[in-house]
Amino acid sequence: MTETARTGTPGCLPRRALIAAALATPALARAQSGPGADWPKETIRYINPYPPGGSTDILSRIWCQKMTEITGQQFVVENRGGAGGDVGVDAVAKSRPDGTTLGLGGIASHAISPTLKASLPFDPAKDFTFVSGLWQLPNLLIVNNDLPVRSVPELIALLKASPGKYSYGSAGPGTTLHLSGAMLGQLAGLDIQHVPYRGAAPAMIDLIAGRVQFMLDNIPGAIAQAREGKVRALAVTSAKRSPVAPDLPSLSEFLPGFDIVSWTCLIGPAGLPPAMVARMNALTKRALESEDLKRAYFEQGAQAWWTTPEDIASHRLQQYEKLRPLILASGAQQG
Repeated sequence: MTETARTGTPGCLPRRALIAAALATPALARAQSGPGADWPKETIRYINPYPPGGSTDILSRIWCQKMTEITGQQFVVENRGGAGGDVGVDAVAKSRPDGTTLGLGGIASHAISPTLKASLPFDPAKDFTFVSGLWQLPNLLIVNNDLPVRSVPELIALLKASPGKYSYGSAGPGTTLHLSGAMLGQLAGLDIQHVPYRGAAPAMIDLIAGRVQFMLDNIPGAIAQAREGKVRALAVTSAKRSPVAPDLPSLSEFLPGFDIVSWTCLIGPAGLPPAMVARMNALTKRALESEDLKRAYFEQGAQAWWTTPEDIASHRLQQYEKLRPLILASGAQQG
């Protein structure tokens, strides 16, 4: 039954409904017609530029499983680590723009690396089609249990009282863990020492042992250690409180402007047909808004995060411009 048959002539529709319908028609037409509007028609290779077993791998597989359920086509995760994610991201950039290869982009590859590294094998803006956001993860400010602080103001007061005495660990220069610490030092006016490790796990070991005094770690691993009583959690690094740890304040409540969140996005090579991108985005929205996926993400400490293609491309640029001065000031650039 047509809309006219249900409601009478179009002239009987409320003015607001007519305007909404007129605005929606072009977008609907683009999503339903043109090359790629019937995507996917075959198995999709999804490149995760990090090793298997970590949170990015788990969250990627959750999304791929849901997309397989929705579309009836297989979405297969291919872990292609190396060079801090550059190898896998470059593989996406250099794949054929036919919709059979997608991958995971995000804050590291598309907002931090362009400043952190002297050269990249890809152009973070021009070599990709940005499809949608996927998830967001705040970092968690945690301290050694022996440190005599139980709040952010107490920690800042302790660090200010002894310039240069205390240190924080990170997963390496230029990681969001490092930059979260650098932003803390910058906004609070602190003299603190950065101790880089080859990954978050060894940094956590030294935090628990007291060889470093605090850390700003991705929430999945950090919240588990805090709940087990091995470290003390003080705050999250997102602009607002996280539903994963709603009782913890945001650092922005004490340091206005503090906001660092690990975010990821669905990317493809440059040149994907617009109708295909619209179809990818619509299906991704359906996946990310499903209750079982949101629940699975929540259990991993993440929030499902759908965006339009235009919004994620804009977000990438905004994040690059925001983080560039912080990276330069931290001296974390790599040759």
